[in-house]
Amino acid sequence: MGSASSWLPNLGLAWLVARAILSSLLGILLLVGFIVFRRWYRGRHFNRLSRRTVALREQWPEILAGKIPGSAWRLNVLDCQIVEDILLDNIEVSDKNQLPTFLACLRNSGLLDLRIRQARSSEGWQKRLALLALGRTRAPEAVPALVEALESPSEETRVAAVRGLGRISSPQAAFPLLDLFAAEQLHVPEHTLKNALLNCCRETPEVLVPYLDHASGRTRELIARVLGELANPSLGEELLILAADPLPEVRASAARALAKVQPEISFPVLSTLAADAEWFVRLRAVIAMSSLDHSGKIYVLLRALCDLNRHVRQRAAWTLARTHQGKEEILEKVAATQDNYALQAFLSELERCGSLDAALDGLGNIADRALGAADLENVAALVRDHFAAPAKVTAAVAGKR
Repeated sequence: MGSASSWLPNLGLAWLVARAILSSLLGILLLVGFIVFRRWYRGRHFNRLSRRTVALREQWPEILAGKIPGSAWRLNVLDCQIVEDILLDNIEVSDKNQLPTFLACLRNSGLLDLRIRQARSSEGWQKRLALLALGRTRAPEAVPALVEALESPSEETRVAAVRGLGRISSPQAAFPLLDLFAAEQLHVPEHTLKNALLNCCRETPEVLVPYLDHASGRTRELIARVLGELANPSLGEELLILAADPLPEVRASAARALAKVQPEISFPVLSTLAADAEWFVRLRAVIAMSSLDHSGKIYVLLRALCDLNRHVRQRAAWTLARTHQGKEEILEKVAATQDNYALQAFLSELERCGSLDAALDGLGNIADRALGAADLENVAALVRDHFAAPAKVTAAVAGKR
């Protein structure tokens, strides 16, 4: 009888099927073994991570005060990672009084120098992680390394550098961004740059004004949008100049910023912007007008209520429906415009804020108003078509007839 090696190949197709089954079983066993080993290794790693985190948390006051030197944990990769994560988490939620303590620990332990070296020497995702970590430190020493990364040929690296500078949250980090952006040498998405500038210039928006004076096109529009969100009452004169800018986006940003200026200064300009040729400029002006405490804004909003753009009409109606002035008086003025679109928008907003019945009852109780029968009939018709008509409005219409 021949050996198995001599007759197995003679089985033909059955032998090939058997080999495929054996190979599949071997592959499955190897995969299961890898999964089990990986789960065991990860469980062991996380258990060790938890133990070291608890131990370092117990020693945290001494580590932060420098009583435990950095040499006690600095050369251990796991301990170094844990201490850095704790420091960066504390820095993100710390105020100006607590920040120097955490930065001193970063500097004295050498963690800050390590991240700066990684940001300058590493490549790829390691470089991007180092840049983001540098931004979280909020340390002035991190700015030069982040600025160097802005010239990287990789867009992902440039974006990480911009985000890192934004996390510094200091005008010192905003100047390189503004210089490169004004010179059209910074190629990153606009929303990323805008968020970074918002964080860096939040407390000192006036640093944007010199760059805005010399910028043009998309650069001027983006800086104006940032200034519009961060403006404060001290920027009144600069905002008045922007309100007459030839770029519609800049005028819209100026309208948004004027909501934070004294009403005596901003109201005349916003009244003009509410009649701008661009609908989104008018919309921004109406939105800004809603936050002003000025008696003359009712007439501007009534004009905006008859605007050709429905977004402008809707926002004007929203503001008028929530003013403290008598709703029936405003409703009478809206009806006198003889604009059905304006009247319907105002009635809809009154219904949304729960003031429709009170306004219509008050309108029906007015006997000696100059509101004509046709206007009152128009109000009643719209109410019958879209809302529940109070009997007092119907009676007022009959009395006018």
